[in-house]
Amino acid sequence: MPYLGSEETVKELKRALSNPNVQADRLRYRTVVLRVIRCMTQGLDVSPLFMEMVKASATVDVVQKKLVYLYMCTYAALKPDLALLAINTLRKDCADPNPMVRGLALRNMCNLRMPGITEYTQQPVLSGLRDKASYVRRVAVLGCAKMQNLQPDAEIDGAVVNELYGLLRDPDPVVMVNCLRALEEMLKGEGGVVINKPIAHHLLNRMKDLDTWGQSEVLTFLLRYRPRSEEELFDVLNLLDELLRSGHSGVLAAAVRLFLQLAAAHPSVQSDALERALAPLLAACTALSRELRFAALCHVQQVLRSLPGLFGAHYKKFFCSYSEPRYIKFRKMEILVELVNDENVALVLDELQAYCTDVSPELAQAAIFALGRIGRTYSEKCLRLLTELLGLRQEHITSAVVQMFRDLVWLCPQCTAAVCEALAGVEEHVQDSEGKQALIWLLGVHGEHISSAPYVLEDYIDSLKTELSSAVKLELLTATLRLFLSRPAETQDMLGRLLHYCIEEESDMAVRDRALLCYRLLHCGVEETRRVLGAPTSDPSLGVITGRPEEPVNSWAPDFNTLVPIYGRERWAAILATRGSPKHIPRGPEEAPQAVVGTCNEPAACPDGGGGDFSLAAGPALSPELFEKHWLNLELSCAETLDWPGPSPSPEVLQAALQLVKIQALAFTRPGADPWKAYLYSRSSGTLVLAELLHAADPDSSGLLATVKQDPRDEEALTGFMSVLKTVLKTLMRDGA
Repeated sequence: MPYLGSEETVKELKRALSNPNVQADRLRYRTVVLRVIRCMTQGLDVSPLFMEMVKASATVDVVQKKLVYLYMCTYAALKPDLALLAINTLRKDCADPNPMVRGLALRNMCNLRMPGITEYTQQPVLSGLRDKASYVRRVAVLGCAKMQNLQPDAEIDGAVVNELYGLLRDPDPVVMVNCLRALEEMLKGEGGVVINKPIAHHLLNRMKDLDTWGQSEVLTFLLRYRPRSEEELFDVLNLLDELLRSGHSGVLAAAVRLFLQLAAAHPSVQSDALERALAPLLAACTALSRELRFAALCHVQQVLRSLPGLFGAHYKKFFCSYSEPRYIKFRKMEILVELVNDENVALVLDELQAYCTDVSPELAQAAIFALGRIGRTYSEKCLRLLTELLGLRQEHITSAVVQMFRDLVWLCPQCTAAVCEALAGVEEHVQDSEGKQALIWLLGVHGEHISSAPYVLEDYIDSLKTELSSAVKLELLTATLRLFLSRPAETQDMLGRLLHYCIEEESDMAVRDRALLCYRLLHCGVEETRRVLGAPTSDPSLGVITGRPEEPVNSWAPDFNTLVPIYGRERWAAILATRGSPKHIPRGPEEAPQAVVGTCNEPAACPDGGGGDFSLAAGPALSPELFEKHWLNLELSCAETLDWPGPSPSPEVLQAALQLVKIQALAFTRPGADPWKAYLYSRSSGTLVLAELLHAADPDSSGLLATVKQDPRDEEALTGFMSVLKTVLKTLMRDGA
């Protein structure tokens, strides 16, 4: 909805821009242009002023030019015919003696999103690549990538690519970094920019001339290069050594990742690099930015997987501050558990004990869980603290303590007597389902040592009709049956009532089946029941549980300086799969730049072209049962959204088209169903490829989600299958299927 009086405002601005007196006064003219920009940013439609604003761009005032260029880039898509009138002004400004004006004009000309703009921008961009001013060259390099984005299906100009590779040796460091970014964007379908030995050494030697963001960018690109000899490897590592002490977190993380990957065959060198990066990592953990702090803490957790003692002397850095958000406190408590040793265990336990009474129930429970994990090694000290927390008689605290008691008696059997003694009366303060399950398990397994165990279980049985959690009911059945084997006289009656209710009145089929299992098991005899329920128990002769074994650095080094430490490897893979973005194909480090341009190096990507050795084969038929077995056991290989406007495709037409390319359709959802699904399979060079097509009648969804799995995994077969499938769908769309 337009603002009140918007038409009058536009008319007033139009009269002011057309007034010769205003145009003669540079300051007044700029003020009117500024008012137009202000109205535009406030949501007012000022597109009727396009002609007047184009005329306003013909000025020597650089500030006014910036304002007018901003306006033109905003409304060029709405007024494509009038925007062409501004092209002449922009092309004229591209030849202005002032390099600032040339750069501004070139940048904004490349930002005009309108059809046919590339034929006007190509020559100014190519001229800008050879401009004497570094600012113009910076803009022109990025303009090459923008031109390619405007025509993604157009063939890449080899001359432009070679020109950009040549500009990697430009004396201006920003031009060099912009060239890397532009080449990566233009050649993303070919695997990105090629980093060979001369380019890699040139980038390393120019590192000291770059700013911090440029250094982090270059270090990321250098991940694609692998030194050819040990001598070259250590020369590269010596050049990177200074960057391991960088105060900028982005440069530090990129340098550490590159260092770890280059020194993959030298674990001692990797450990030394992490030790040198210790101080900057700790500084990032105390940064002002909360997001940066959290990311640094996640990376510290990764390092602790291989070097648990690296941060041991700095454990106080991970004490929580009252003003920190909860997600940072949770991560710090997880790190503190990893850093506990004989010297600092007392101070760490005191710190965690203070968190156990936090006003946030989630934070308090997390602190109790941390105490429980430490208790696996220092059982006596932690058991004493957990028992003291029961005296607070808070529901969330009592529930968390009981859950930790369950874990301790299983992992540390020497704690059983103390835990059984501390459980007296806790049932009154356990209300959530997780706490009830833990308490009932303890009463069932160790009920012979707890005098009140039958009576507590009987209270739960009497209130079974009001219990909503199926997990609690299942645990109650097993615990009561176990207690019956050790204390039959006290448990027989309530066990009968429990079985009768669960078999005759319970609506949850899982609970009813468990009750029937218990009932039939009792018919087999007490000894058989004891044998079935007598699951393996922990050995009381075992000592304390040591920490987890150290992992090699190479197991997590490729994930350093990525989002994997924050999301987790599985979750991040799922996020990438839902995005449907194709992965870049890595290229060899010694490929010449000319080989990148206009080639199809992967035969699977050229299913219809000659010379490609990729092919699909129908092979033996696959039964629905075998398809389901493979589908459930295999991991996800690819998930990509394919273009398909309109309703779901016709099953008959799609099946006929797929059979022509040796893709078998196993099953289809009935036409018009929401969601619509199809299951496909094919074979290529010994690889079984399974696929699911999903189409939802959602206004926000405009495609088919293709989920693919393989046995065994083969990237070439995956790429070829997806290429063939896309070709089939494009053909059906063109034919109106």
